[in-house]
Amino acid sequence: MATIIYPSPIFGPVQSRRLGISLGINLLPDDGKVCTFDCIYCECGLNATRRSHKPLPTREEVSTALEKKLNEMQAGGVRPDVLTFAGNGEPTIHPQFPEIIADTIALRNKFCPNAKVSVLTNATLITRDKVFDALKLIDNNIVKLDTVNPEYIQNIDRPTGSYDLAAIIERMKAFNGQAVIQTMFMKGIANGIDVNNTGDEYVLPWIAAVKEIAPREVMIYTIDRETPTEGLEKATHEELDRIVELLRREGIKASASY
Repeated sequence: MATIIYPSPIFGPVQSRRLGISLGINLLPDDGKVCTFDCIYCECGLNATRRSHKPLPTREEVSTALEKKLNEMQAGGVRPDVLTFAGNGEPTIHPQFPEIIADTIALRNKFCPNAKVSVLTNATLITRDKVFDALKLIDNNIVKLDTVNPEYIQNIDRPTGSYDLAAIIERMKAFNGQAVIQTMFMKGIANGIDVNNTGDEYVLPWIAAVKEIAPREVMIYTIDRETPTEGLEKATHEELDRIVELLRREGIKASASY
């Protein structure tokens, strides 16, 4: 099925379902994926078929390209609502991620001080102190937690290295309410496996973990584009609304993107 590979290091601006007018910052190459997950629903495709052969953009390349784009947007009378680290994989992989965050905050303050800085991360590397400390500096630290079921994580998110769920949850708790949890809900049969995580057997333990993490808010969503794996289906409005209501009953701010 059709998948998306984003330009690098800057793309957009685009209208984000959750964040508004978003200028994308892609710290991965523009010819494929570099990710610590290999999610079967990833809009960028699977790691094996979307392997990158280019180097990561340098810190200097990112800063120069971002400043140029912000200059152009300012001249055109357009200001982004958010500068979003996303793109072709996991942004915190970049060895100069903390320095790039610092550069981005400085450019934001210069060109569009009301814009937020957001990072979409699968959270696999937040146990690294430098990554954790950098994420604490930004406005929207959006960390993935699709489930707390280890088997589901291995079958659906498919970490490419070790994945210590307990340690990652502890680090999420250490953000002290600064984090935003992002979770994908979906249904269907893929690779012979039932991927439906909208039922109570998945949702209730996940909510218990979310309560412990005590995030600023929770963003749940479902499939929006074509996926590289056949058999995946969108969760319904009703299913997502039910999960949002369960979260709100626990005093957790939550929203759904359909």
